[in-house]
Amino acid sequence: MSEQQDWWVYLLRCSDDSLYTGIAVDTERRLREHNGELKGGARYTRARRPVQMVWREACDSRSEALKREAYIKTLTREQKLALIKQS
Repeated sequence: MSEQQDWWVYLLRCSDDSLYTGIAVDTERRLREHNGELKGGARYTRARRPVQMVWREACDSRSEALKREAYIKTLTREQKLALIKQS
């Protein structure tokens, strides 16, 4: 019997003030990867360090997280900033 893991959708604010959207099971580890402390991270954030996590939302499954990520990527910058402000 396996324990259910939450998936997270998250937004990062990069050093150039751009926003990056991603998904992860362990957001703390993923943030460390994006900041170069651990191996991994996205090519996009590699050139825009340091990054900080400004928003995250739990999802019940990887599928749900991917769908939510895709939706968030369609939002305008202003809509993403409103999402961050709500939390």
